Amino acid sequence: MSFSRCVLSWARLPAGRRAGHRAAVCSALRAHVEPLPGALGRVSAVASSSSSSASGGSKAPNTSLFVPLTVKPQGPSADGDVGAELTRPLDKNEVKKILDKFYKRKEIQKLGADHGLDARLFHQAFISFRNYIMQSHSLDVDIHIILNDICFSAAHVDDLFPFFLRHAKQIFPVLECKDDLRKISDLRIPPNWYPEARAIQRKIIFHSGPTNSGKTYHAIQKYLSAKSGVYCGPLKLLAHEIFEKSNAAGVPCDLVTGEERVTVEPDGKQAAHVACTVEMCSVTTPYEVAVIDEIQMIKDPARGWAWTRALLGLCAEEVHLCGESAAIDLVTELMYTTGEEVEVRNYKRLTPISVLDHALESLDNLRPGDCIVCFSKNDIYSVSRQIEIRGLESAVIYGSLPPGTKLAQAKKFNDPDDPCKILVATDAIGMGLNLSIRRIIFYSLIKPTINEKGEKEIEPITTSQALQIAGRAGRFSSKYKEGEVTTMNREDLNLLKEILNRPVDPIKAAGLHPTAEQIEMFAYHLPDTTLSNLIDIFVDFSQVDGQYFVCNMDDFKFSAELIQHIPLSLRVRYVFCTAPINKKQPFVCSSLLQFARQYSRNEPLTFSWLRRYIKWPLLPPKNIKDLMDLEAVHDVLDLYLWLSYRFIDMFPDASLIRDLQKELDGIIQDGVHNITKLIKISESHKLLNLESLSAENRSRLSGTLKSQARRVRGTKTVGSKAAEPPVPSGGEKSLASRLVQQGLLTADMLKQLEKEWLTQRTDGKERTEPGTYSKGTRRKKKEPDSD
Repeated sequence: MSFSRCVLSWARLPAGRRAGHRAAVCSALRAHVEPLPGALGRVSAVASSSSSSASGGSKAPNTSLFVPLTVKPQGPSADGDVGAELTRPLDKNEVKKILDKFYKRKEIQKLGADHGLDARLFHQAFISFRNYIMQSHSLDVDIHIILNDICFSAAHVDDLFPFFLRHAKQIFPVLECKDDLRKISDLRIPPNWYPEARAIQRKIIFHSGPTNSGKTYHAIQKYLSAKSGVYCGPLKLLAHEIFEKSNAAGVPCDLVTGEERVTVEPDGKQAAHVACTVEMCSVTTPYEVAVIDEIQMIKDPARGWAWTRALLGLCAEEVHLCGESAAIDLVTELMYTTGEEVEVRNYKRLTPISVLDHALESLDNLRPGDCIVCFSKNDIYSVSRQIEIRGLESAVIYGSLPPGTKLAQAKKFNDPDDPCKILVATDAIGMGLNLSIRRIIFYSLIKPTINEKGEKEIEPITTSQALQIAGRAGRFSSKYKEGEVTTMNREDLNLLKEILNRPVDPIKAAGLHPTAEQIEMFAYHLPDTTLSNLIDIFVDFSQVDGQYFVCNMDDFKFSAELIQHIPLSLRVRYVFCTAPINKKQPFVCSSLLQFARQYSRNEPLTFSWLRRYIKWPLLPPKNIKDLMDLEAVHDVLDLYLWLSYRFIDMFPDASLIRDLQKELDGIIQDGVHNITKLIKISESHKLLNLESLSAENRSRLSGTLKSQARRVRGTKTVGSKAAEPPVPSGGEKSLASRLVQQGLLTADMLKQLEKEWLTQRTDGKERTEPGTYSKGTRRKKKEPDSD
C-alpha cells in the first residue's frame, strides 16, 4: 500500500485505535519525509541538472508575463488535523519565524533561481506560500511534520524548499512545462509548415517596379491565361477589381474576402480562378498560377504574416510576386531555404512624374485634377470646407469609408462631365483605386504610425509611402499622361524632395503569427491562463530565424481582454479575437462584446435582432458626428458578415445583412456627397472645431515640424554647393506663419505657446506667477487623431 493511503487509513481509524498506532506511523512518516544528510547539496545538484536541461541555451523568459494563480488555504478537514495528531499543533509564531528565515537564505534564493524563480517570482511565490501555511486550518501531513521537526531542531530550514517549489509550480504552472512551451512556440523553419508547397518545384517570378509601371498588369495577364489561378491582394477593393476584370474577360472567377463569398458558377461549384484578400488564400488548393500583390507588405508589423504564409505556402506551379524592389533580397533569401530560384523582372514607370519647384501655398491655386493628401480627418474636413468656401466642389476619400462610398467618390472625381475636379484624400488612395490625378499635393508630411512594438509614433512619411502616394499622379490609364507632385507649404518642399530621393531601405524580415492550434496546445499546459496572457507568453517564448519576426498582436490582445469574462471555448474565443475591428470605434468594440455574449448564450443573431440592435432604419446624417456613427454601424455589419462565415448557425442571415449594408452604404454616400454642409452644421453647433487642435497636439506637431525643419536646413539641396547655414532663432517665424495659415494656430494660441515655452525655460519652476500654474506643464501628451 502507498504511503499516502497508509496515512489516510490511519486517519480514518476511531480515535481509540489511532493512539496504538501513532508511534509506528510517525516513524514511517519521518523515514518518508526526512531528508538525507546533505539534503541541500542534493537538492541543489538536482536543481542544477534540471535548470541546465530546461534552459537548452534559450533566452531567459520575461517573468513579468507570468500571472500568479490563487491557491486557497486549506479549510478544516473532515478527517481532522492528521499532522497535529501525529506530532503536535504548530505554533504559528514559531512557523512565521521559520518562514522568514527561509526567505532570507541566500542558498534558497539561488536554488529558486536555478528552478526559474527570479527575484520577482521568488518573492511572489514566497508571499503566497507563507499565506497558505499561516491561513490554513490544517496542512498536509508531510509539510506539517517538517515544520514541526524544524521547530524542534530535528530538521533544517532548507528542507522546506521542496514544498516551497511545489507551491511555486502551483501558482506559476509555466515553471513545470517550460520545455514543452518552447517546443510549441518554436517558429523556426516556417517553410516546413507547408508540405503541399514543398512537394512541388515552384517557379517564382518577381515583378519589380514603382507605381504605374505595369508590373501587376503583366502578372494578371499570366493569371488570366492559366487554367487555374489565385490572386491575393491587400484590400477588398483590389480583390473586387480582379474579380470583375476576370469575369469581364470571360474567365470565370470567384471572390473570397473575410466578409464575402461570391461564386459565379450557377451550380455553386468553385471556379478554377479566385480573387481573394491575402489572409483568405488557400494553401492546400493546387493552382497553375498564383499572384501575390504588394509583396513588400510582408514587413507589415500587423499583417505581414499573411504575405509570408502566401509566399511559402501557395501550392502553385508559378508564383508571381508584384511589389517594390526593396523586397527582392529578402524574397530571394526565403526562397533559398525552400530550394526555389527567383526570377526578377524589372519595370520602369510608364509615364513621367516630376516634383515641382514651388509649393501650392494657397488653395486659390488649385487646378482640375489636383489631389490634396492629408493624414488626419481634421485636415480632410478643414480642407474640404475651405475648398467649398472658394466655390469649388471636391470629392473625399478616407480609410474608414465603406468600399462602395470610396468607389462612388472616385467615380465622381474621374467623371469628365461632373463639376467635381478636386480630390481630398488620405493615403487610402495609395492602393485599390483608379484615379485620374494630375497633381498630388501633400498637405503635410507628418503621419502617425504604429511601430513593431505597437507604439504610436509621429514621424515624416517614409520614402516607400511617399513614392506610393506620389505615384498616383499621371497614371498610364488616366487622361493625364504626366504627373506632378508638390506640397501645400513651402517649408515642406525640400523635405519632400529629400524623402523621394532617398533609396528605399531593403526589407530585412518577414512576419509570422501563431496559429490557433499552437495557442490551443499552450492552453493545454496553462489551462487557467487568460488568452491575452497566453499570447504574451507565446511571443516571449517564441524562437524565430533571422529572416522573420513575430507580428504585433495588440489588436488580438485587445479583443481577448474585451471578451475575457464571457464563457467561450478557446477555439471560439480565438476566432472572435481575430475578427478585424477598429478599436477606436466604441460602438464596434461593444458590438463584438455583444455578439460574443449572444454566442455564449447559444442565441442566434438573427436579422430582426440586428435591426433592433443598430436601431434600423437609420436617418441620413445631419452632421459629421452622425456620419461617423453611420461608418461605425457599417463596420458592425462587416463584423457580422465576417463572423457569419465562421459560425454559420449563430449568424444565419448574411444575405439579408448584406442587403442592409448596401442600403446603409447609399446613405453614407449621400452624406459624403454633402460633407461640406455637414461640416458647416457641425461647426455651427460646436460639434467640430477646425480652428485649433488641443494644446498637447499643437505642442507635439510643432516640435516635430521644428525638428524636421532644422534637419532639412542642415542638408544639401539639389544643385547647391554647400549646406545652407543655420537659421537664427528669429527664422522660426515662417513655421509659426505656416501653422496659423493651416488653421492649426491662432494669434492668441501662438502667444500662449510662446508664454509656455518661456515658462519651461525657467530653472525647474512650475509657476509663471504666484498662485497660478503654467498650462500644459502637468498634462499628459495625447496622440493626435489620425485616420
